[in-house]
Amino acid sequence: MDAGSVIRAARRRRGLSQAQLAERAGVSQSVVSDYERGRRDPTLTTLRRLVEATGERLRVDSALPASDLPPPRDAEESGRRLVDVLLLADAYPPPPRTPLTFPRLSS
Repeated sequence: MDAGSVIRAARRRRGLSQAQLAERAGVSQSVVSDYERGRRDPTLTTLRRLVEATGERLRVDSALPASDLPPPRDAEESGRRLVDVLLLADAYPPPPRTPLTFPRLSS
């Protein structure tokens, strides 16, 4: 469930309008609207504040999603997967480099 859906569901369960939630959380109604529509993503702190402003508590499950791939059978298969990942990473162009600048030292 994305952040906007969490905010919308908590707000609706409590029968609050976006303006009422915004006032309770100390943000503008347009910010609540942007979050709910997925135009902006709140920080975890802001998400928690918005959910708690409805009178509910936010529980974050930090478990990583399970992979669709079964675990490797042996070291050889693990190695093949690693090579595939490295080849995929190598296919992406590197980010543009900005030149380093240093302050002038006075003598």
